[in-house]
Amino acid sequence: MGDRIDELLHLVEVDPDSLREAEFLQAQSILEMMVGKTIVAAEMEETRIVITTDDGNKYFFYGFLGNR
Repeated sequence: MGDRIDELLHLVEVDPDSLREAEFLQAQSILEMMVGKTIVAAEMEETRIVITTDDGNKYFFYGFLGNR
């Protein structure tokens, strides 16, 4: 049982820099899709930023954006 718990705890360990890099790449991809669209609303929520474009689509940006 102890070995199983150790395995599960290892899965919980996350490298913040890796998360930041993954989120940066995701944000970059979303921004590329938004080229040519008009932003009609932007909301800052507790855990994300929501951008709405004039075609009604919503784009979500989550934590770990920071500076690169």
